[in-house]
Amino acid sequence: MPAHPRTADSQRPSAVVRAGNPLVLALAGSACISASAVMMKLSGTNAGTAAFLRCALALFLLVPLAWREVRRVGARPLRYQAMDIGAGVLLGIDMVFWAASVLTVGAAVSTVLLNIQVVVFPLLARLVSGTPLTRRFVLLAPLMLAGVALASGAIGNPQPGSDPVAGVTFGAVAGVAYAGYLFLMRLGGGGGGPPPPPGAPPPPPAAAATAALLGGLWTGIDLNPGWPAWGWLITLALVGQVLAWLLITAALPKLAPNVGAALLLLQPVMAFAFGIAIGERPTMTQAAGCALVIATVWYTSRPAPVAP
Repeated sequence: MPAHPRTADSQRPSAVVRAGNPLVLALAGSACISASAVMMKLSGTNAGTAAFLRCALALFLLVPLAWREVRRVGARPLRYQAMDIGAGVLLGIDMVFWAASVLTVGAAVSTVLLNIQVVVFPLLARLVSGTPLTRRFVLLAPLMLAGVALASGAIGNPQPGSDPVAGVTFGAVAGVAYAGYLFLMRLGGGGGGPPPPPGAPPPPPAAAATAALLGGLWTGIDLNPGWPAWGWLITLALVGQVLAWLLITAALPKLAPNVGAALLLLQPVMAFAFGIAIGERPTMTQAAGCALVIATVWYTSRPAPVAP
């Protein structure tokens, strides 16, 4: 989730995770991330509480890691620190709206909806830096959006008890905010390396503060949710976030780009399976929409053919 200049979100995890088969590490990290929506749903908390506490609890481990990294490589220039703060704000917005999406359309579907950032990120790059859009992107973007509409239930038959309009709205806002986060991280990190997977980057204090403000104004924040909510939220912060980030950032540099992209694409697939395991029952049209989104992301992420 880049070598120049570093942020608290892009520390090298080699000091923590040094050994192990990179394929196994990536699979384990993807599984941790995929279970995040289920952990959040099982906590039984509202969107603001889940988003804020997952950020705040993760900081107990991330702040010492960040401090160690600053002592090792030095502080970042003010320009990049401003980008870090902006990225943290967008990440906090993403977490609150993604949690709301989980509660309205389910853990299985909400993780798939977050992949709308695959459409938004190239558009941001086009608007800000003039990066041209590929022909493949122009052709596949409408398919991705159709898949999102089907997956949420806005088109077709929604899962009983879900709110497809709210779900697709919350998921879209989360995807746009996450795409903005990725874009600022790329700018602040020198533009190198693969983008961080959804849910994996550790939240800086700006993300926790944003989640506290937005969540507090929108849903309210319960600082004493009781048990087992505390257990699920602690697991979400430490396993679904910190451990997942350490595993994946240790594995991706050692894997071929196409292998890393394929492994990260397993996240929505595994999240869908985890949602089914806790009793969610997406309809056939929603399952078809999820399959269309995943297939579109896979095809879009394939390397372009090289002319002989």
